[in-house]
Amino acid sequence: MINYDGRLFRPADEDGAEAPVARYHQDGDVVWAEFGGGRVRRGSIAGTCAPDGALRFGYCMVLADGELILGSCDSVPDLLDDGRIRLTERWQRYRPHAATGVSCLEEVPPA
Repeated sequence: MINYDGRLFRPADEDGAEAPVARYHQDGDVVWAEFGGGRVRRGSIAGTCAPDGALRFGYCMVLADGELILGSCDSVPDLLDDGRIRLTERWQRYRPHAATGVSCLEEVPPA
């Protein structure tokens, strides 16, 4: 099982100080994270990690304009050539309106 504890992730298609960054925590198969940055004032996830490292969680976030977004996500990890993890996320939003999509997060390289 992948240990996500202490790892930082950000959207793969965003770089720099304005991209939201998530700090993951793990205790056994339970995984959670807090994130923020860019247009995300505050967000959190909570869910479970399967033996293969796949994640299943719910999320909520408050955007800079005060909009509240709620949804769920299934993430599949891939190991990059440099040892970092890329998460391919299949998400669905319930609020403010129903939507589905796919996005990628990449582990932030160590400083």
